[in-house]
Amino acid sequence: MAKITYVEHSGKQHVIDVPNGLTVMEGARDNGVPGIEADCGGACACSTCHVYVAPEWVDRLPKKDAMEEDMLDFAWEPDPARSRLTCQIKVSDALDGLVVQMPEKQI
Repeated sequence: MAKITYVEHSGKQHVIDVPNGLTVMEGARDNGVPGIEADCGGACACSTCHVYVAPEWVDRLPKKDAMEEDMLDFAWEPDPARSRLTCQIKVSDALDGLVVQMPEKQI
């Protein structure tokens, strides 16, 4: 299990214990965290689970694959270094302490 901090665009924080094996998106969805819409349910087909990863976590996450890179082109104000789709980040103990910030809006 990993403790993940989801930060709304307004700055409000939600600290959630997310079980291993789920995605960061599922952790937000299952706990009612606003700002991650996840319209496609995790199929990497909509970019509505876009977040900015805290700078200290960027290099600690698995690299983006080509499909995630393509979908980020449709995200609201993507940051080439920090933007990720939370449906593509699988939770493990190694993510304990991860901090993600939601954009102002999703697409």
